[in-house]
Amino acid sequence: MHWKYREGGQKAIFLLALITVVFLISFCPAGMLIQKVYGQLFPTATFCMDTLAYGNNSVTTEGRVMDMISKELPLYSYSISYFGDGMMNQYYKEYVEILMKEAEEGEILDPTEEMEKIPEGENTAGDENILSGEESGISENETSDETVPDEAEEMAEETEGTEQRLNDEDSYFTITDGSVDENSYRELIHSEKVQEISLEDYEEFEALVGKFYTVDASTYTTAQELNAKKLANTDLKIAKGGDGPQILIYHTHAHEGYADSTEGDESATVVGVGEKLAEILRNEYGYQVLHHTGKYDENRDYAYSYALPAIEQVLNENPSIEVVIDLHRDSVAEGTRLVTDIEGQPTAKFMFFNGLSRVRELGEISYLPNENLQGNLAFSFQMQKVCEEYYPGLTRKIYLKGYRYNMHLKPRTLLVELGAQNSTLQEAMNACGPLARVLDMVLSGE
Repeated sequence: MHWKYREGGQKAIFLLALITVVFLISFCPAGMLIQKVYGQLFPTATFCMDTLAYGNNSVTTEGRVMDMISKELPLYSYSISYFGDGMMNQYYKEYVEILMKEAEEGEILDPTEEMEKIPEGENTAGDENILSGEESGISENETSDETVPDEAEEMAEETEGTEQRLNDEDSYFTITDGSVDENSYRELIHSEKVQEISLEDYEEFEALVGKFYTVDASTYTTAQELNAKKLANTDLKIAKGGDGPQILIYHTHAHEGYADSTEGDESATVVGVGEKLAEILRNEYGYQVLHHTGKYDENRDYAYSYALPAIEQVLNENPSIEVVIDLHRDSVAEGTRLVTDIEGQPTAKFMFFNGLSRVRELGEISYLPNENLQGNLAFSFQMQKVCEEYYPGLTRKIYLKGYRYNMHLKPRTLLVELGAQNSTLQEAMNACGPLARVLDMVLSGE
């Protein structure tokens, strides 16, 4: 047999897993086989695949296999999310305990079925006020509320290999040479209010979530947590000026670029977009802004873990900072285009993101507390509401997921996904104008 793996330990792991499978198939009755496979083999496979895929600090072919498996096995998918959040490094013991607790309970959840179990310790009074990602129709691997018509997908295939691509409205855009009009945002920051969103229309929990939120299948939320009037009435105002920075912009994933970004040119990545946002906030609205350009995604799976101590140090050194923005660029299906037209300018859509530090299977994650969660939720809600009133269609729904994503550092913390890998740099730069304006409106209490 020709081995593709170099290390003897990896061979031993593979052989052990193979022998276990043969033993279970050969000697266990059908019912017991299912119980043992779910209760023992899958947790074991989790650790084996971790060794194979991440042992050399790189994502290999085995890593891609892990992603394929996660779509079919909820327990394994749950474990994979820990790698993405960088939790394996810091919380290995708790990670193992969670996996083994699930295995002992023998409860493997099918993501295609409705979840009705409420984690222990939760108040079950008024169950109609608890909404999980499955009940909102979101799959465990879905990260976008955008859909692409079948006809658009077919047309995209026909134009494959050209410089033109389809957007979600069946129209084409062209990859540019990367040149950017630095002042085009000015046309976008003086739009009049288009509509008034009445909070009375969203007093009902289901109406509020349906309008403003996408709930990932990994988590759930409640009417006590998402109350429109409570979120809207939270005071987020800050004073302008001062001696030190008030707003921090940084990037957990600093290497994220756009469709026409030039390799090796930081100014053409999400970092360059962050600098444009900082510049507008300084020059147009008078805020003191610190743009931190540290890079933490050389190993993307541990980016949040690597970023946390560095950002904590920045905040300790600059106690005047009241607002923290982690600016990202999203990844979507190639046929999906996150772009809209504002004042004649093609503008990348953006999305606000919240981590709830809570998973559907086990409830609150005790070792990832976020004492600023309600402040985070109020901040994203107020931003979303103002965007809808002044720039309808510019934002996607607020995305709620189960982990923390370093959003516990300040009450006024935003995680923003601005554009996607097939957005142009100009579209992303254009979006900085409306984003900065809405930030100013919320932070000024307008």
